[in-house]
Amino acid sequence: MAFCCPIFILLWRKTTIKELQTNNQIRDREVRLISSDGAQLGVMSSKDAQKIADDQGLDLVKISPNVDPPVCKIMDYGKFRYEQQKKEKEAKKNQHVVELKEVYLSATIDVGDLTRLAKQAKKFIDDGNKVKASIRLKGRQQAHPEIAMDVIKEFIKLVGEDVAIEKAPIQEGRNIFVIFAPNAKK
Repeated sequence: MAFCCPIFILLWRKTTIKELQTNNQIRDREVRLISSDGAQLGVMSSKDAQKIADDQGLDLVKISPNVDPPVCKIMDYGKFRYEQQKKEKEAKKNQHVVELKEVYLSATIDVGDLTRLAKQAKKFIDDGNKVKASIRLKGRQQAHPEIAMDVIKEFIKLVGEDVAIEKAPIQEGRNIFVIFAPNAKK
């Protein structure tokens, strides 16, 4: 007789904090001990170091496992992990990812649409993103790519001079594109 049991999936938050060996996980014969205030207590057995940490009511944490003898520090490990997570969260909050936004033009685009798209591209650049303006040549337009090049040059004038051109207008196959970036002076 077969029975079906519910499957529980535990979702853990992914953290990049590396797990350090603590307390009874430390199996080294000798360790170099650093007190909670940063003073060096010297080289001693891991049992003696654990006893000192227990007397202070703190954890023994191996902070440098690759040296001989390994370096251990007496600290409140829970508080240490909390501070690390807080720093990591703050760093993530302050970082800005530059995106590449794309604006599609046409070789037969009218002046009103061109100015509207130039304003949109300018807004993207002011937000700190890069902008790729591209034209895809269709049918007979491929015989006259200079018309599309003129449209791209007009678009560059409309976007303005205070914007850096990261990649000059270039034709690759059926596409003509230019890449703008925020000016470094800002």
